[in-house]
Amino acid sequence: MRIFVLSGQSNMAGRGGVHHKHWDGVVPPECAPDPSILRLSSAQQWEEAREPLHADIDTTKTCGIGPGMAFARAVLSSLQEDTPGAAAQIGLVPCAVGGTAIREWSLGKHLYEQMVSRARVATLYGEIEAILWYQGESDAESDADTSAYLENVERLICNVRADLGMPQLPFIQVALASGNKRNIEKVRNAQFSVNLPNVVTVDPMGMALNEDKLHLTTESQVKLGKMLAEAYILNFSTSTC
Repeated sequence: MRIFVLSGQSNMAGRGGVHHKHWDGVVPPECAPDPSILRLSSAQQWEEAREPLHADIDTTKTCGIGPGMAFARAVLSSLQEDTPGAAAQIGLVPCAVGGTAIREWSLGKHLYEQMVSRARVATLYGEIEAILWYQGESDAESDADTSAYLENVERLICNVRADLGMPQLPFIQVALASGNKRNIEKVRNAQFSVNLPNVVTVDPMGMALNEDKLHLTTESQVKLGKMLAEAYILNFSTSTC
C-alpha cells in the first residue's frame, strides 16, 4: 500500500461545499469512493475512503471536500496505467485540523504527536510515500508567527523525518491561496524558501474560494488534488506498487 499523510489546517481538512457551517453533500466524480483507496479512521482502522475524509479527525468544525480524494484517485490512475494488472492500493492518513497555527504542530504538541502516531500505525501496512501539507493561514494573522514561519516549517519537516526514521521523506506543501492580506505574501515567500531536500511546493493562488474568501471551493479542491498528484508523480513516484 502506498501511504500518504494529509496534514495542516482547514483547507487540507476540506471545506469545499461547506456553507454556513453545513456541507452540501455534493461529491464530484473525481472524489468518489474507490475500493483501492483506503483511509485510516480516528480509531486507527483502515476503511474505504469517503468524503469528507476528515470528518472524524477535524471534529469541531464542519468538513467538506478537501484535496485528498482527488489526489488519491489521480495517483491510483497513474499507477494503474504504468503497471496494468498490478493491484495498486492507496492509503490516506487524515491528520489536518482547522484553525491551527504551525506552533501547534511542534514536537511534543498533541497535533504533532497524533500525526506521528497515526503515521507509524500506517507503516505497518505499507510505505509512507509523502506528507501532503496545507497550512499557514492562521500564522498569517500574526506578524510574529509570519516572521517565524520559515524556521518553524523547516523544523517540522526535520522533526517528522527524524521521528519516522525517514530522512528523505517527501514533503509536498501547498502555498497559501488566501489569508491575511498584510502577511499572506510573507508566508508564501517563506513556503517557497524552504531549503531542504525532497520538498516541493504547489501553488493554488487564484483558485476560486468559498464566500468566506478563505476556503477553497469543491471545484478548486479537485484541481488542487490533481496538482498535488502531478507533483508527486513527477518528483517522487516509481512504478513499484
